[in-house]
Amino acid sequence: MIGIKERIELAKEELKRVDHLFYVSLKYTRTVDVIKSVIERLIKAFDFSIDALLLYMQKKKKIKEIPSNPMAKCDAIKKLFSENKEFVNDIDFYILLRKINRAEYSKEREFRRHVTMVAVVDDEVLNIDIDTIQEYNERTKTFVENAYNLIYGIKDE
Repeated sequence: MIGIKERIELAKEELKRVDHLFYVSLKYTRTVDVIKSVIERLIKAFDFSIDALLLYMQKKKKIKEIPSNPMAKCDAIKKLFSENKEFVNDIDFYILLRKINRAEYSKEREFRRHVTMVAVVDDEVLNIDIDTIQEYNERTKTFVENAYNLIYGIKDE
């Protein structure tokens, strides 16, 4: 059984991989496949963090058992942290990432600075380029950091 600390560490490891994909692989290849890989790694970082949060809440006896499917986990996090709007918004963002990952997509301007993954999610066309991926990366890092701080009782200064 992987504990809380290990899950947070795994999330941080995924973020290191994302940084490498973003700053090295994407910089030199400029392909949609790398953008897709970044999204998959961001989802994994969220998965590990969400599991760590749920384990922490179970340890604190706030929930009896941890749901097994990702959407049920999201609902549990939303209920447990309903007063924390940032967490709730981050969970909605995680759900969006999952939808993007499963969506049909096309490739535009590959091998150029403005390489773009065009995905259709909920009848909305999303253009995911390098700048968008950078925002997604920063948002995921913030979520992982907030989860870590919450679990270890570190308050914002």
